[in-house]
Amino acid sequence: MEARYIRNRIYLSAEEQQRIKNVPILLGGSGIGSVIAECALRLGFENITIIDGDQVELSNLNRQNYTINDVDKDKVQALQERLQSINPDATINVHNEFLDSDNVESFIQNYEIAINALDFTSDIPLEFDKLCQKNNITVLHPYNLGWGGVVAVITPDGLTLESIAKPNEKFNEIQMVKYITNYMKFWGEPQEWIENVLDQYLNEKETLSPPQLSIGSWVVASMCVHLMYNVATQKEIKKFPEFYFSSIHMD
Repeated sequence: MEARYIRNRIYLSAEEQQRIKNVPILLGGSGIGSVIAECALRLGFENITIIDGDQVELSNLNRQNYTINDVDKDKVQALQERLQSINPDATINVHNEFLDSDNVESFIQNYEIAINALDFTSDIPLEFDKLCQKNNITVLHPYNLGWGGVVAVITPDGLTLESIAKPNEKFNEIQMVKYITNYMKFWGEPQEWIENVLDQYLNEKETLSPPQLSIGSWVVASMCVHLMYNVATQKEIKKFPEFYFSSIHMD
């Protein structure tokens, strides 16, 4: 095993380390995706493509992988610079544009794993999943829950998030969080703290983005990269409508 990854030994075999090095990863969105990208690179994923048309804002710095010097920069540019500073030999391709109905299909091909970290301001995240399934790509959906995180895995032969969508309602992150809390309550593991946060958010007078913490970003990034490793090395994974949940919250 090369010196860069020598501390990965025992956890990863030399063969697994070589395997993940070459697996092509597609990252749709570089908000929470910025943390996932660095965690993946440090484990040894060295073939990463990132798509996002957004710029870094001051409010991103509480949870995303940027610094004060990155504010107003294009996110993909700032993230590419950071990743290449960690491993200049890695292949980090970036596209400074938003995915939409006109271009999304052209991007989703020749990847093994995709991270769907797109905002649910349109149907593009759902279209992204369908196109990945069509192209035999496994998709990971990360969710920052503040003191914890959730990752849902959409496989080429599995269900999509649309399978839990309510009739005549556009699917979004709120529906996903409600599904998670109801699912866990049904199986005897209620997460009242998540329900309380959701209730308070929905009752805010201002129209604001959901609250998120750096803890959730790093928890969910770790989960995603472990799952990327499992997918790349053909280990067993849970498929949606099951999901992965992890939290440090203590009632």
